[in-house]
Amino acid sequence: MVTKGQKINDRYEIIKSIGEGGMANVYLARDVILDRRVAIKILRGDLANDEKFIRRFQREALAASSLSHPNIVEMYDVGEDNGNYYIVMEYVEGKTLKQYMKKRTNGRLTISEAVDIMLQLTDGIAHAHDSYIIHRDLKPQNIMIQDDGQIKITDFGIAMALNSTQLTQTNSVMGSVHYLPPEQASGKGSTIKCDIYSMGILFYELLTGILPFKGDNAVEIALKHMKEPLPSVRKQNPSVPQSIENIIIKATAKNPKNRYNDVKEMHNDLMHCLDPDVMNQERYVYPYPEHELDETKSMPVIKVKDKGKEEDTNSEEEKEEIEDTGDFIQEIPNKKNRKFNIVIWILSGIFFLIVLGMALVLFIIPSLTKVPNIKVPDVSGLSVNDAEEVLLQEGFTVNAVVEQIESEVYDAGKVVKTEPKAGRSIKKGKEITIYESIGKEVYEIEDYIGKNYIEIQTLLKEVHGLDVKVEKKSVEITEETDAQGIIEQSLKPGTIVSRGDAITLYIPDVYEQYPDFVNEEWTVTEIDEFCKTVNVHLTIEYLETDEYEPGKIISQSRTGRIVEGVTLKIVVAKEKPLPPEIDPVPDDNNTDNDNSNDTNDENNN
Repeated sequence: MVTKGQKINDRYEIIKSIGEGGMANVYLARDVILDRRVAIKILRGDLANDEKFIRRFQREALAASSLSHPNIVEMYDVGEDNGNYYIVMEYVEGKTLKQYMKKRTNGRLTISEAVDIMLQLTDGIAHAHDSYIIHRDLKPQNIMIQDDGQIKITDFGIAMALNSTQLTQTNSVMGSVHYLPPEQASGKGSTIKCDIYSMGILFYELLTGILPFKGDNAVEIALKHMKEPLPSVRKQNPSVPQSIENIIIKATAKNPKNRYNDVKEMHNDLMHCLDPDVMNQERYVYPYPEHELDETKSMPVIKVKDKGKEEDTNSEEEKEEIEDTGDFIQEIPNKKNRKFNIVIWILSGIFFLIVLGMALVLFIIPSLTKVPNIKVPDVSGLSVNDAEEVLLQEGFTVNAVVEQIESEVYDAGKVVKTEPKAGRSIKKGKEITIYESIGKEVYEIEDYIGKNYIEIQTLLKEVHGLDVKVEKKSVEITEETDAQGIIEQSLKPGTIVSRGDAITLYIPDVYEQYPDFVNEEWTVTEIDEFCKTVNVHLTIEYLETDEYEPGKIISQSRTGRIVEGVTLKIVVAKEKPLPPEIDPVPDDNNTDNDNSNDTNDENNN
């Protein structure tokens, strides 16, 4: 039992419990050596007695501690103290992605928010995969989101060590089985594509607010992952473009061959899924069958009896099986055998003719009528008429319908690209589609006052390609002041902008962390006004010293994030009183010396 004030390994002092799970309990602790707050995860007692699990836990937790990425919670230490196996990691102030979703209408996020979170998630998981580490338990409960929108992936190490035992842990499976890939549910080994499947399910949940597969128990949900097709995300949320649904379809394929080869491919698709030229692309179709045949049926062996023999070599079980089928084989007379052989020869001849005909159709005739392959010329930058002329001269046909797309490189009326692309070798006479530029994408600035700056920053930066800066501005702080609400914008509503243009969003300059009262030379009066503003109780201790000027702030008890209702203590320098004056006391020895000196002088005279 871990209690408040207890020290783990004589270093990590427990402050309070911040979470309990089926596999481990999490505590807020203070590292007394480095004087910083950490989160310490301590393995539950039932798993702490399994030596095999402990070895895997230690080995894989140490491997995860080597990860260093802004979207992965940093691991500091792993060890054991009096039977308590623990992992020490970075303490993240924020909420889980699950808690964040519950505060939204219908539990769903905006498309831009979901894409931003998935871009961070895939970036972090790609870094882990590059280090040969698979998470294996990705879910919203294992992802923290901070106030600035940055996410942190947690539970590396424990999630990996649970691969062989999690299906026996009832409490944990119900938390993870909703994101469990089919191959992992069927007991096969884990690969990087398991994490890709879990991220696809998580992406679905972010956009719809619901899970695609539900059931009364873990086994029922796991079977649905293995057998049932994924419900359409666009039916649940019609505002989702086809490009995003394609990402989910590809990530959540039952057959791992149909999924992304790695997380970087998924990250690249997320980077461009909101581009106008890909949003309405065709629905993704799997190149391989989703349900490959895993089992084959064996047929019973039926032995032929000789006519004059009654000996039976089958076992009793084989006899019963044969009798139940009602099948039997009799000896065939010799005449019938000869007729049967003739039939075999005829069928063999027919089969040979069929094979010969197929060879003519598949190999000989095509080689005689083969159309040569030629490369598609690069006509980008030409006018549509000039491009058509070049393509016709090369021997291609040109699609009468010219597609129009936005381009920052080519002016309106110029060719941006062709489909198939320039440089590809294709059959002569194949149809080429020309894509004509309609110029730069433009966007009209709206009124963003009062809106969340994180959402607007993501929209303007990721979707419209603007250079977005966020600056704080001093305003009168009231109870209604929203620290993340936009109070001013540099461009007026109605301004027309294009990719690369700059805009500044202003938010209130609200203190979210304690200032450095000592080095910034705050006065006691200023600190008192500050504490009243942020609803913090102030206590003042005066220290008599001659090292600081009277009234100088020597130290403060709190730093970091401000929490309402707590107490802040400051130490203020106070002038030392002067020591009292003491009257001098005559020295008898000095008097005697003076008298002796006088006597000597008289004698000399």
